[in-house]
Amino acid sequence: MFGLSRSALWAFSIHILTASGAFLAFLSIVAAAEDNFPKAFFWLGMALIVDGIDGPLARKLEVKKWWPHWSGDTLDNVIDYATFVMIPAFILYQSGLLDLTDVNGDKEELLSKFTSFTAAAVIVITSAVYYADTRMKTEDYGFKGFPVCWNMVVFALFVVSPSPTFSLIFIIFTAIMTFVPVTFIHPVRVKPLRKISLFAFLIWGITGLSAVYFNLDNPIYIDAIFAASSIYLFCIGFVLQMVGKLK
Repeated sequence: MFGLSRSALWAFSIHILTASGAFLAFLSIVAAAEDNFPKAFFWLGMALIVDGIDGPLARKLEVKKWWPHWSGDTLDNVIDYATFVMIPAFILYQSGLLDLTDVNGDKEELLSKFTSFTAAAVIVITSAVYYADTRMKTEDYGFKGFPVCWNMVVFALFVVSPSPTFSLIFIIFTAIMTFVPVTFIHPVRVKPLRKISLFAFLIWGITGLSAVYFNLDNPIYIDAIFAASSIYLFCIGFVLQMVGKLK
């Protein structure tokens, strides 16, 4: 890189920023392996922030112009599959979130392990297929089908703490939505209701950070705000699609 202009070096630094998500993923999986799930989600949150800022910075600094042979999209997909899919699936399996109990309150361990393992398998397989679909992004900068943001889904299930049965049903439903032609928004890039969507995402992030601070045991009113913002982000793309604001 010697002899390169300052602009070129600044542009390449964005690739380094994106790649730092791999180290954040590593920190998250170490925390999850140690059953420290608040810390695991904290590192996933840091990776989500990196994922949110590297794209706008790359466009502003014209990374493709300076480094045409280095694919930021490929790098981003590698990091995203780790942080959006593999680690949330591992957290789901490792945590026992889907543990079932019998009428006496005893854990049905064999069935619970099978259920957790199956749910994790559904997540990683359907997501891998989704990443191979070149039509995943819409003209409006949204996503066709659920954009495999399992980091957000699994985190929301931890925060809201529904029953294992509901969690399993929602995971299966969401996996099916991966292949349904329903639009999901990118809160930064989709223009219709962008200010509201950014506000909802900000609220989601603040209440999510609060959940990490409270060891995934927020006061109920914060959980309610978190749940409302989660529902908005999950459903608003379909609503905009139905009223003709998105294709």
